[in-house]
Amino acid sequence: MALCEAAACGSSLPWPRVLLFGDSITQFSFQQGGWGASLADKLVRKCDVLNRGFSGYNTRWARVILPRLIGKGSGRDSPAAVTIFFGANDSALKEENPRQHVPLAEYEANLKSMVQYLRSVDVPAARLILITPPPLCEAAWEQECLQQGCKLNRLNLVVGEYARACLQVAQDCGTDALDLWTLMQKDSKDFSSYLSDGLHLSPKGNEFLFSHLWPLIEKRVSSLPLLFPYWRDVDEAQPERSLLGDGDR
Repeated sequence: MALCEAAACGSSLPWPRVLLFGDSITQFSFQQGGWGASLADKLVRKCDVLNRGFSGYNTRWARVILPRLIGKGSGRDSPAAVTIFFGANDSALKEENPRQHVPLAEYEANLKSMVQYLRSVDVPAARLILITPPPLCEAAWEQECLQQGCKLNRLNLVVGEYARACLQVAQDCGTDALDLWTLMQKDSKDFSSYLSDGLHLSPKGNEFLFSHLWPLIEKRVSSLPLLFPYWRDVDEAQPERSLLGDGDR
């Protein structure tokens, strides 16, 4: 249906969208300077960027709610890209944080289940991007834990095991992956400046994530047309021809 025909019948075509699914690192990504906000800015008037981040969630809970976030629709309803970004909570130590902890094997199975579900509702594996948890700065996070009256409840070495499991799922399922855990520690550099509290991203960390994620997103949305013409290209005498004309999106 042409855009003008949709307007005439009182309906509207769905805008393409990029879905960001994850825990607090995704939920906070629309704050000023956040990696999600940077994506939205890059993609304005090309597609919507939807933040579906859930602070404190792990893959056990994420797997349950995913069908409520996206279901089977027509081809044009299918997201152009989906990021799946979990592990920071799953990797919490069982003895110190049993509520959020998810065993490594279950974490891997949950990620696979989410990928398989998305494929079952017509989101191809080629549109999915799995993101590993970032490294953990134990000294900074321990201070956060102590302020909350608990012991250090995560270890960077353990987070690395979950990051490798995430990469394995991506390989097994044929999806792209962004290995944030390795990239931030490349060449043994000090990664503490990428984190605001040892766990969540700082402004520098948000910029780092965006710079590595954008090329993966861009190749999935590069063929999408600009939604509605640049204002200088609108026919002043007959704006409807530019704004509602078939093919002039």
